[in-house]
Amino acid sequence: MDKVIPVVVIKDVNDTIPTLKALKDGGINCAEITFRTACAAEAIAIGVKEFPDMNVGAGTIINLAQAKKAIKAGAKFLVSPGLSVEVAKYAKKVGVAYYPGCVTPTEIMQALELGIEIVKFFPANVYGGLKALKALAGPFPQLKFIPTGGVDLTNLAEFLAFDKIYAVGGSFMMKGDIVENCKKINEIVNG
Repeated sequence: MDKVIPVVVIKDVNDTIPTLKALKDGGINCAEITFRTACAAEAIAIGVKEFPDMNVGAGTIINLAQAKKAIKAGAKFLVSPGLSVEVAKYAKKVGVAYYPGCVTPTEIMQALELGIEIVKFFPANVYGGLKALKALAGPFPQLKFIPTGGVDLTNLAEFLAFDKIYAVGGSFMMKGDIVENCKKINEIVNG
């Protein structure tokens, strides 16, 4: 898994190839295509077909129907803003990684009961950022986090320096020149 997971919103299916190509050209081999648009499943299918070595997954999965549609399209992982027990059980059954949004100890305990040890922490900036993650890591040492929301080039290195960070998510690289943004991210990740 890449250390940075771009949150990608495809509004026009024709944007899929140029968008994913820009990420790859910038050195990022991963994309979380959100289910916020009508063409999300089609965009995932195109991404998986055209970029077979890229880790293309589905984001904003909020129910079982979306999860099934994403998996059918070829999504290699699923991400949710919250925790869905139905989606978690389905993902486990089909052998696809599921990263649910969990920000409270109760949600984290529920994820752990479902066998999930990597959770999305969203929106990270609203729920206390790195300080909150460090506090939560105490009682949950087996857990890894994917903070999303409020992570950008100014604090990326600080987040990645914490050993409980599995990866960071966000759309900050999608604004402006995607290739150049991704190159800057790689300098930070590999620096």
